Amino acid sequence: MERRSFLKVVGGLTGSLALGVQPALSADKSSSKREVEKVTGLPRRTLGRTGEKVSIVGFPGLALSHYEQGRCNEGIIDAFGKGVNYYDVAPAYGRDGECEIKMGIGLQYLDRDKIFLACKTKMRDKDGALNELDRSLARLKTDHFDLYQLHHIRTPEEVKQALGPGGAMETILKAKEQGKIRFIGFSAHTTKGALEAMNGFRFDTVMFPINFVEMFKRGFGKAVLELAKEQGAAVLAIKPMSKGPWPQGMERTRKWWYRATETQEETNAAMRYTLSQTQVVAGIPPSFLDLLDLAIKAGKIYQPITDTETQQLKETAQTCLSLFQREDERVARGESLHKPVYPDSPYECCPCSYV
Repeated sequence: MERRSFLKVVGGLTGSLALGVQPALSADKSSSKREVEKVTGLPRRTLGRTGEKVSIVGFPGLALSHYEQGRCNEGIIDAFGKGVNYYDVAPAYGRDGECEIKMGIGLQYLDRDKIFLACKTKMRDKDGALNELDRSLARLKTDHFDLYQLHHIRTPEEVKQALGPGGAMETILKAKEQGKIRFIGFSAHTTKGALEAMNGFRFDTVMFPINFVEMFKRGFGKAVLELAKEQGAAVLAIKPMSKGPWPQGMERTRKWWYRATETQEETNAAMRYTLSQTQVVAGIPPSFLDLLDLAIKAGKIYQPITDTETQQLKETAQTCLSLFQREDERVARGESLHKPVYPDSPYECCPCSYV
């Protein structure tokens, strides 16, 4: 399908932003020997079998919920100028589509053909997914999404509904035929939900929590990475900078439901670990523009994780808590998820859901 522009493009800034973004070929020395290109110093990797090149750090659309429109525009433009071309958002981010609306305005300053735009739907039925898709396209002022994903999968039952007769996948596949969607993926928070989805449909991308705390505490993410490698699916890592939920009694450095790496040194190690995992193409940092900046800086000096750094992260992980253990174990046991897992989590304390 031919790439197309935003429905409305604001001139004046695009030309200056394009300066300095010519790709320079270099090699990622990770075990997979993945070839990458760098744009203003930030590596880009091939997104699995799609053949698309995306920045190894993605723009977290949820971050826009914390700022006024002017600051959102600045953040969107600044990230692009630093080499980011992968922008992620969802209708559930913020209230009443706040983040989609803000991103739709901010992206008008950029060239649509240079952006890899990803969106999602939490709807599991055909009609609900169609309504969300069309609304998201309008809010983001575009005629297509490069990646469209089933959002926040947790249980096998959700997967069966989405993939079954009358499910969201019917809308997604038709939209792909119509050129509204280029590639198909999903995001999940539980191992059982992710594996059920991957065994039910050949997705182009898998969005899943891949970080040092979850992996070293309980091997969370390992099974998903292994199946993704077998299927040739690209993995988009969420929570790469997570240090788990706040321990009881710890003073919170920011108003958010989990801890994140706050220093450049910590961020460098956390991002390096995640980006060194087989099949991981990119990581989405926590939803704050200052943490996005830390992640971009880490991405620009990325090298595969060393044994010494890995050992240090293992030791750090032992001082942290798992963010996904309760949810994952409840689903594994077949228990209901109607009761909150973390009362202060935005997934459960408000009617919107966050990646």
